[in-house]
Amino acid sequence: MRTETRGKPIVASVGSTAACGERDQTSLAEQDASPRVAVKQRLFPRFILFGILSIGGLVWDLWSKWAVFDWLKCPGEYTVWNGSLLGVPIDFQLATTFNLGALWGMGQGQTWLFATFSIIALGVIGYFLYTGQAVESWWLTIASALLLAGTLGNLYDRLGLHGWKNQQGSIYGVRDFLDFVFFNGGFHWATFNFADCYLVTGAMMLVLQSFTQPVPQPVKDSPSLSTCP
Repeated sequence: MRTETRGKPIVASVGSTAACGERDQTSLAEQDASPRVAVKQRLFPRFILFGILSIGGLVWDLWSKWAVFDWLKCPGEYTVWNGSLLGVPIDFQLATTFNLGALWGMGQGQTWLFATFSIIALGVIGYFLYTGQAVESWWLTIASALLLAGTLGNLYDRLGLHGWKNQQGSIYGVRDFLDFVFFNGGFHWATFNFADCYLVTGAMMLVLQSFTQPVPQPVKDSPSLSTCP
């Protein structure tokens, strides 16, 4: 009798422990899946905005380059507006030119170097997009989309995909046409395109974002999961 009495609780205890383990595993699986679903639902609208801005920005950049260069050829000029803004004389014209360097004409002749940097930048943007960090907020979503559109727009030109050629062959340079002159010719801003605008705006947004990062708070110990008696 003593042996049977001892055996019964042991059998019941094992069954209870197994059932408890199954419930704990099911509960943990549900707890793990629920946050992932919530995150996907929360980020989905941002991915949509990212796609619209990046694709739309790229299309506008490439179309504007094609339209202006097809109209004015290269080199070509067309005065758009002469006037003043806040007392500053401004001359705005369309002036087609090829930039064989980076922004503001830096690094002339280093097209393939900057093309390589652009490809690396695409990989970085793709990684942060894959991990969701590029769309953690609406602000970062817009900044990331602008950076992607600008990088792709100028990389397209640096690879010579625009089709323009000179006596030496294909021109591996970025098509610029937005030209501003201030103070009645006293200061000539470097000619640029819409892809450059995207890159500068996106970079400035990231810099501003870095100044608004919240101070990390200490993590409190979470209560342990309940176990079966």
